[in-house]
Amino acid sequence: MNFYQDERVALFIDGANLYATAKSLGFDIDYRRLLGFFRKRSRLIRAIYYTALMEDAEYSPIRPLIDWLDYNGYRVVTKPAKEFTDSLGRRKVKGNMDIELAIDVMQLADNLDHIVLFSGDGDFRSLIQAVQAKGRRTSVVSTLVTRPPMVADELRRQADQFIDLADLREEIGREPSERTERVRERPAPAQQAPSSFEDFADI
Repeated sequence: MNFYQDERVALFIDGANLYATAKSLGFDIDYRRLLGFFRKRSRLIRAIYYTALMEDAEYSPIRPLIDWLDYNGYRVVTKPAKEFTDSLGRRKVKGNMDIELAIDVMQLADNLDHIVLFSGDGDFRSLIQAVQAKGRRTSVVSTLVTRPPMVADELRRQADQFIDLADLREEIGREPSERTERVRERPAPAQQAPSSFEDFADI
């Protein structure tokens, strides 16, 4: 894993993709430890988390996580998820955040040295290529351990560095059975929220 202490780094986290990847590997992401991991290795400029929300639902299982992230060093980008019925009459929910993430990467790239993308989505290959054309280093975080792998081969090959999430388990993970209380650096207005997506029901 190749990072430099003086390089300006930003983390761009595809929330749904990272959740699915961590779940497939059998551990939770501890978002406090995730920030600490990159702060020790670089000048961390931004950490941005992207997710869609069901705005009309009585309770969103990821709302406590969103509140926690927003108060503890992350910028959170959300938009309403859209519900529709497919041709077979099945209820589907659509909440793709690719455009929002790509726009932020391109807007911030000139003030960064290294972009770290937490996603295995092959649609981001062109984004990585565009950032590299600006002279920026790129890392993709996903996994090859699962079968099938969670990362698209074209995305992994395009990135300057591929980081397998499985290799970060000891640094940024915790076991799904852990449900310890997290003390906030700043209290959220509503309820105390844990620092891992896995503390909530699957969506």
